[in-house]
Amino acid sequence: MTTLSLVTAPNPVFRQKALPVEDVNDDIRVLTAQMLDIMYENRGIGIAANMVGLLKRIVVLDLQPEGRREPMVCINPEILWRSDATSTHEEASLSFPGISAEITRPDAIRLAYLDMEGTRHEIDADGWLATVLQHEIDYLDGKTYLDHLSKMKRDLLLKKMQKYIKQMKNHVHGPGCGHDHHHHDHGHVHGPDCGHDH
Repeated sequence: MTTLSLVTAPNPVFRQKALPVEDVNDDIRVLTAQMLDIMYENRGIGIAANMVGLLKRIVVLDLQPEGRREPMVCINPEILWRSDATSTHEEASLSFPGISAEITRPDAIRLAYLDMEGTRHEIDADGWLATVLQHEIDYLDGKTYLDHLSKMKRDLLLKKMQKYIKQMKNHVHGPGCGHDHHHHDHGHVHGPDCGHDH
């Protein structure tokens, strides 16, 4: 069985399209459980399969309302409808550490997906949930949230990310270093209820 791990940019996997899951079987359920574990370990709120090097159409997320774990697994997610109305949120990604950006997306969507038992669902999502779902599904289509920005803004952020990664590689963590070693400002998609001071 494949052991998954978080992939960080730059990596060609972020330009590849994930393939539909043909059979929601025990192997898929094991991979999905690994994705959830990686998401929680890194204190994120969403992961798409590309982010762990898996080219299957799987998204996991957990907005953790009021601190409770309420995982959502979407296999073969398909956006059936997008609203004309939009909203803007600060987005970030575990796979693009050290950076974030304000992204405007449709405020509401209708989503079809399979759960871990292979049962089909359709849901209407708006606000923050719609943003997170769209953010993660982008990965499955070979896109990232940075693609919603101008090339100039995107290039500036990628340079900032490279500088951040270099600093982190050269930095020795320890008590008194000034870092919160459990913090996840740059490891998730930010939102109005995430508890961070924006």
